[in-house]
Amino acid sequence: MNLIFSNTAVNPFEQQDIELLTAVESSYSLIVWNDDVNTFDHVIETLIEICNHTPEQAEQCSLIVHHKGKCSVKQGDYETLKPMCDAITERGIGATVEMMVGI
Repeated sequence: MNLIFSNTAVNPFEQQDIELLTAVESSYSLIVWNDDVNTFDHVIETLIEICNHTPEQAEQCSLIVHHKGKCSVKQGDYETLKPMCDAITERGIGATVEMMVGI
């Protein structure tokens, strides 16, 4: 019986560490909030331009904001999401960056 050991095998404990590190680094969510001022078109345009959403994705998010009161439109690290949040609020749309719970 010949046993062959490979240096390319993935240690399952290292994989778990990588997944946990990735989850911690990208554990923030950009939330857009509903209001009675902004139109669907304005919110959709904003999500396309600032968050790089497709038109369909932006429309779905705007509907969720309208019906649920808020929508997580992007996940990632704080340093990436904060400028997006600022750009959204500069357009008169309520937005916050929040730490995701349950990670």
